[in-house]
Amino acid sequence: MRIAILGAGAWGCALAVSFSQAHAVTLWSRRPADCEALARTRVSQYLPGIEIPLSVAIEPALARALANAEAVIVATATSGLRETVAAVAALAPSPTLVWACKGFETSTGLLPHEVVAEALPRATRVAALSGPSFAQEVARGQPAAVVLAARDARFAGEAAAGLNSPRLRIYSNDDLTGVELGGALKNVVAIAAGISDGLSLGRNARAALVTRGLAEISRLGVAMGGRLETFNGLAGLGDLVLTCTADMSRNHAVGTRIAQGGRLDDVLGALGHVAEGVHSARAAREHAKRRGIEMPITEAVCAVLFEARPAAEAVRQLLARDPRPE
Repeated sequence: MRIAILGAGAWGCALAVSFSQAHAVTLWSRRPADCEALARTRVSQYLPGIEIPLSVAIEPALARALANAEAVIVATATSGLRETVAAVAALAPSPTLVWACKGFETSTGLLPHEVVAEALPRATRVAALSGPSFAQEVARGQPAAVVLAARDARFAGEAAAGLNSPRLRIYSNDDLTGVELGGALKNVVAIAAGISDGLSLGRNARAALVTRGLAEISRLGVAMGGRLETFNGLAGLGDLVLTCTADMSRNHAVGTRIAQGGRLDDVLGALGHVAEGVHSARAAREHAKRRGIEMPITEAVCAVLFEARPAAEAVRQLLARDPRPE
C-alpha cells in the first residue's frame, strides 16, 4: 500500500518506521526545515535514537506527498488537524483518511471525526487510530495493539487488516465516537494520576484514580454516544492504564510537576511536546455540564490547572466526598 503520513512529530515518525516494513511510505511535514533535517540525518528531534529507514520518502510538498497515495494518515496534534485536513481537501476531496490524534479541538470542543466532517465533507472512508501506544516503543518494533475505528464497520475491518502487522496489531471497531472519547478523556485522568504520584500518595491511590477515572470516562462516553464495551477495551481501559502508569506519559508528567509546585505554563514549556489532557479537561467538563454528568476527578483537575487550587487541597476534597455504592 502507498501511504502518505502527514505530520513528522514523534507519532508520525514512529508510524512511518513501523509501516515502512510492509508499505511504501511518504512522510510530510509542513515545516521545510524539518523535512530537510530528516532527509539529511534520518533522525527526528522528537524521536531520538530512532533511525527513519531510507525507504521512507521525506516530502516537503503536500501535493507530491499525496500523489498516488492509497491512504492518508494525519499524525498531527489535534490542534493541527483542521488545517491539515483542509489542505488535503483542496488537493484530494475524498481520500481514504485516518487520523492518529486524540483529544478535543480547543476552540470548538469537537472530537476529531467532527472536525474532519467539517473540513473534508466529501470523504466517506475515514477512521481514527487510537489505543495504548507510545511512539518510542512502536518505532523500536516492540509489540503494541491499537484500534482503528470507523462508522463503516466493513471499511474499518479492511483498513485494519491492511495496516496490521505482527508487531503493531490493529483491531477494528465501528464505535468511532467511543474510541475517540476514550483517547481524549484518559489524558485527563492521567493528569490526576500524575498529581497523585507527585504528592507521593502511593499505588493504592493511583489504582483508585484509574478505576474511578474509568467510571467517569464511561459515564460521559455513553452519554455522548459511545458504547460501554468500548471503554473497557484497548481505546479505553488499555490506553488509560498505560497513560496513568508509565514514565513516558506526557499527561502524567504534567500532573506530577504541577503537584510538585510547577506553574502550568512553565511545565508545558519545559515538556516540549503537546499534552492533550490540559485542553481536554476543560472540554470534558463543559460536555459533562451540558449533559448533567458528574465527573469529580475532571472537576478537580480543572480546579488545579485553571483555578489555582492547590493540588493537595483538590485531593482532600475528592477524598471528603460522601461514600456511595460503587
